[in-house]
Amino acid sequence: MKAIIIDDEKRARISLQLLLEEYCPEVTLVAQCENLPEGVKAIHKYQPDLVLLDIEMPGHSGLELLDFFNENEITFSIIFTTAYNEFALQAFKLSAIDYLLKPIVPEELASAIQRLQKQKKQQFKALAENIKTDSFEKIAVPSGNSFILLKIADIVYIKGEGSYSEIFLKDESKHLISRNLKNFEEILGKDKRFLRPHKSYLVNFDEVIAYYKSDGGWLELQNNISIPVSSDKSNLVLERIQIVKR
Repeated sequence: MKAIIIDDEKRARISLQLLLEEYCPEVTLVAQCENLPEGVKAIHKYQPDLVLLDIEMPGHSGLELLDFFNENEITFSIIFTTAYNEFALQAFKLSAIDYLLKPIVPEELASAIQRLQKQKKQQFKALAENIKTDSFEKIAVPSGNSFILLKIADIVYIKGEGSYSEIFLKDESKHLISRNLKNFEEILGKDKRFLRPHKSYLVNFDEVIAYYKSDGGWLELQNNISIPVSSDKSNLVLERIQIVKR
């Protein structure tokens, strides 16, 4: 497997090179680049299988890499090497793009190489949308060969079904996404509007119009939608109601 490192810090490049040599013998490092334009040239020249890419670099962000390629030229996978904050790491998870948090742990590097698969362009785009703002106004979710931008305020609830989640919107449309509910909880759980009252549901509490304790407990949402409440989540619901009442 041929690989290229793109990172503006020389020490980081050398450290990653040494880790690859010791822990990932299946990887052959063919170039090291200190900025994105050099990296683009190296990719065209060496046609690598893998690009180990830093994000925060002077001149161009690593997130701009795919802007320099036509879709049929993207034959390489990407693993980000990043020192980004917690919010951004959740965006990586939702977009299903691999990353390594600096300082890089050798075992995590080896694991990332082992599970490496070709990245899809829409996953990269989804990451770029999710990571560029802390406002939580929209999220980008992959759907087939494209990605969808959804206003968070338009989400009524999300239902988890194994490794998939179904997003229900105010206009009564819905989207089936190949991400489990935990991924969405990690992103939307930072937004005070959202609550997980049941293992299979994540709810926008702004859409709740009533809470009924009978029959095990359930929430009534707009448009006569009913959402079950787990017995161990009833206190969370009551606390949220108290906050609203204030």
